[in-house]
Amino acid sequence: MTIRPRAILFDWDNTLVDSWLCIQEAYNRTFRHFAMAEWSLDQTKANVARSLRDTFPEMFGERWLEAKDVFYQSFEAIHLSHLRPLPGAQDMLEDLQARGIYLAVVSNKRGQYLRQEAELLGWAGFFGALVGAADALQDKPAAAPVHLALSSAPVAAGPEVWFAGDAGVDLECAVNAGCVPVLIRPEPPQPGEFASHPPRYYLEKCQSMTALMADLWVPNAPI
Repeated sequence: MTIRPRAILFDWDNTLVDSWLCIQEAYNRTFRHFAMAEWSLDQTKANVARSLRDTFPEMFGERWLEAKDVFYQSFEAIHLSHLRPLPGAQDMLEDLQARGIYLAVVSNKRGQYLRQEAELLGWAGFFGALVGAADALQDKPAAAPVHLALSSAPVAAGPEVWFAGDAGVDLECAVNAGCVPVLIRPEPPQPGEFASHPPRYYLEKCQSMTALMADLWVPNAPI
């Protein structure tokens, strides 16, 4: 039985906006600063999911704070010019808002940049909260940012809250918070890819979410 969501939390990068080239360039500028090997786009996609404060100490050791400064300087210089909404994202958000669903973002992007991007796209009004890295006591996959994002919502974390994202960290965060995990990306999940936190739903693109909501709102639909 499918329960209509009263709230949907979204990841941001590569769930609502196409960010991979921007992220790759910011990382590679940082790697060049440290004379480290640069990443291909595929390597970037394979290695970027958790927040900077959770990954940079592993990657850069005692110099991770220096690396953080270089990365953020690099990212800040390019992120707004690289900003591209994914196809169907705005239509999806408009549809969900019209259905009275509470919407929020839980991202591992620094909150300052997340909110700048939402304002530039004219999307800030869709969301009851835009929670980025370091806004909560812990970042994804911990449950803390989910609870912060729902602090002004009409529903608490549980089966009426969906968490939609393109990466395992999003599904894991959903499970940790007791929400419904939704994978939204062009590639379907591979066997065993999300063994400990499988998605309840797989959606190929933003338009797939819109179509699913239309099915759930059909009169007398099984919900």
